[in-house]
Amino acid sequence: MSSANAPDRPHPIDQIRNIGIVAHIDAGKTTTTERILYYSGILHRMGEVHHGTATMDWMEQERERGITITSAATTCFWKERQINIIDTPGHVDFTIEVERSLRVLDGVVGVFCAVAGVQPQSETVWRQARKYKVPGIAFVNKADRMGADFHAAVEQMKERLQLPALPLQLPIGSGEDFSGLIDLVHSKAIFFGDAEDGSDFSEGECPADMADEVAEARSALMETVAESNEELLEAFLEEGELSVEQLISGIRSLVCKQELVPVLVGSSLKNKGVQSLLDAIVDFLPSPLEVPATQGEDPKSEAPILREASDSEPLTSLLFKIASDPFIGKLAFVRVYAGMLQKGQNLLNPRTGKKERVARIVRLHANHREDVDTLYAGEIGGVTGLRELSTGDTLCSDKAPILLERIEFPEAVISMSVEPKSSGDKDSLQEALQILSEEDPSFHYRRDEESGQTIMEGMGELHLEVIVDRLLREHKVQARVGKPMVSYRESVGAEGNAHQLFDREIAGKRQIADLSLRVAPRSRGEGNEINISVSKKDLPESFRKAIREGVEDALVTGVLRHFPMSDVAVEIRAAELHPVDSTELAFRSAAHLAIREALEKAGPQLLEPIMNLQIICPEEHMGDVMADLNSRRGRIRNMEADAHGQKISADVPLAELFGYATTLRSLTKGRAEQSMEPAQYDVVPEAVLAAMPQY
Repeated sequence: MSSANAPDRPHPIDQIRNIGIVAHIDAGKTTTTERILYYSGILHRMGEVHHGTATMDWMEQERERGITITSAATTCFWKERQINIIDTPGHVDFTIEVERSLRVLDGVVGVFCAVAGVQPQSETVWRQARKYKVPGIAFVNKADRMGADFHAAVEQMKERLQLPALPLQLPIGSGEDFSGLIDLVHSKAIFFGDAEDGSDFSEGECPADMADEVAEARSALMETVAESNEELLEAFLEEGELSVEQLISGIRSLVCKQELVPVLVGSSLKNKGVQSLLDAIVDFLPSPLEVPATQGEDPKSEAPILREASDSEPLTSLLFKIASDPFIGKLAFVRVYAGMLQKGQNLLNPRTGKKERVARIVRLHANHREDVDTLYAGEIGGVTGLRELSTGDTLCSDKAPILLERIEFPEAVISMSVEPKSSGDKDSLQEALQILSEEDPSFHYRRDEESGQTIMEGMGELHLEVIVDRLLREHKVQARVGKPMVSYRESVGAEGNAHQLFDREIAGKRQIADLSLRVAPRSRGEGNEINISVSKKDLPESFRKAIREGVEDALVTGVLRHFPMSDVAVEIRAAELHPVDSTELAFRSAAHLAIREALEKAGPQLLEPIMNLQIICPEEHMGDVMADLNSRRGRIRNMEADAHGQKISADVPLAELFGYATTLRSLTKGRAEQSMEPAQYDVVPEAVLAAMPQY
C-alpha cells in the first residue's frame, strides 16, 4: 500500500473516498450534502434548498427553482478521511450529469424518501450505478415526515431495484415520533435531543418494546456477514456472534463486491442521522485501492492496458465535465486514476493526438476554487489551460499513452428554434451555443438548411428552458425562441444499394469518383456505423476520409422529413480511382449522392421518442387516467398497488405528452404524481405519419 503513495502526498490513497449523492428529485440529496459539509467543518452555517441558500446549488437557476441542475463537486474531511463528493441532479432532464459523475466515482450514497420510497428516478440512477459497477449505501431520509415507513422503503429497494439491501440501523419511532435510531453494528441506541444543529444526542440502551425487532435484524446482519467468507463463518460458529471490527470489515468487503447495500435512516433537514451516515461512508465505501484497476487500451494498437491506483504509475486521468468560468475560462473536471497530475505538466489527449499544458489546478468546492500544485491518484479536481477538449477525453502521459472508455450520452428528444433578435447578436448566439454544448453533451444545436433556423435539442422542456435562461442571463444574448417540438429521427426498414459515378468539371478541373455502397437497418439505439470494405491498398487514406465525411454529411438529414438519420449501417463495397482525375472532393460528393439514393430505396421510416411515463394515481381516478393514456397512444407496461394508490408504468410517445402534467392534475383534482424519462425511439405509425404536417 505504501508504494501507492508519493512521499509528499498529504492524504494516503487508502484514506480517499470518491462518492456521489444520487436520488429522485426532492428526496433530499442537496440537503444531505449540506449537512455533510456542515458536520465535517467545511461550512459554518447550513444552507437550505427551500431558501435558495444551499452551497451546492450555486447557479441562479438552481436557487430559483429549488432543484439541482448541474453536478457540483466538493471536498471535505471526516475522521482523517478525504471525502470528494459530487452532488447530482434528480430531475430526469439532467440525467447526463448523473451518468458522467458515476463514471468517475468509487461509491454512491442513494437517498430515498421514507414516505415515497423508491421513486422513478431512483430506479434510473441505480441502473446507472450498476452499469458502472459502483458500490453504494442507502440513506432513508425524511423519517420524521407523516407517513414515513422505513421498512416499506427497504422492501421496495429489494423488489423494484433488486438491491441486496440490509438495514444497519432501525428508526426509533416514525413521523413526528422519530426520536432516534438503533445502531445494529455497535448494538446501541442513539437518541436525538432538541438542538437544531443536531449536536444534542445521547447513547443508551435499545427500547424494550423494540427488543425482538432489534434481535431479529441484528441476527440477519450477523448471518449475512458471517456467510461472506470462511474465516468470519468459523468465528461466528465458535463465538455465537461477530465483533464490531469483524462486522465492519465484513460489511465493507460485501459492499465493495456489490453484494450488499447497507441501509441507514435519518432526517437531513432536522439534522438527524447525518453523522452516522458520514461514519458509514468512511467505514463501508471503498477507497480507490479497493476498486478494480482502471482498464484502457493503447491508442494505436488497441491492446488492453491496466493501471493500478498508484502515484508511481504513468498519469491516467479522465475529463468528465467542462464548465465555463468567466474569470479563468474553461475549467475541466478530471478524475486522476493513476500517477500525478501537476501544474505546468504537458498532457497527451489521445483523441486529438495533441499535447496540452496544465496552467492551473484547483480543488473544487461548488463554485469556489482552492489552488493546489498536484492532483494525486484517486483525487478529483479541476484544471485550466486546456484548449481542444471534450467531455470523456482521456488525459495521460505522452510517454505511456492510454485511451479510457468514453462516456455514453443519451439522445436528445425535444427541440426548439432560436434566433438572434438583431444581427449584432448573431455571433454572440453562436458563441454561447458552442460554450453550452461543450459544457453539456446532452445539449446539441444545428442549422436547419431549409428554414435557415438554428435548432436547439435537449432532454426535455425544463432542460431547454434552463438553456434559454442561461443564454439570456449568463451570456447576455438577446434571442427569440420557438415552441418546444419533438426531435424526430429517421431510419431505414430494409437494405438499399446504390452506385454513383461522379464525373464533373469543377473550376476548370475534371473530378472523377466511382463507388458502390449499401445501407441497412441497425438495432434501435445502436447509432450509425460506417464500414469501408475496400482495402487500404486500393483506396488511400485521404480518399477514405473524404468518403466518410460525405456519408456523415448525408446522414445529417433524412430523405423522408429531413430529420437526422439514426441506426443505419453503411458499407462502402467498391471504389474505383481514375489514375489522374480522382479527387477527395469527387469521392466526398459521390458518397453523398450515393447515400441519398440508397436511403430512398431502403424503406425510410420516421422515428419518434417514446417516454417511460410513471404515474401514481388514487384508485378512484384510475378510469379517467387510463382512458386518457389510451387516447395518447400509450402502452401500459405495468400496474401495481402503491401505498399512495396505483402505480402505472406506460410507454407514451413524447408528441402526445406536451401539457400532460396540467391534464393529469385536472383529471385527478391534483392528487396524482407523474414523472417521465426517455425510453427509446420507435417507428411512427403510418396513420399518424400521414396526418402529420410537413416540416
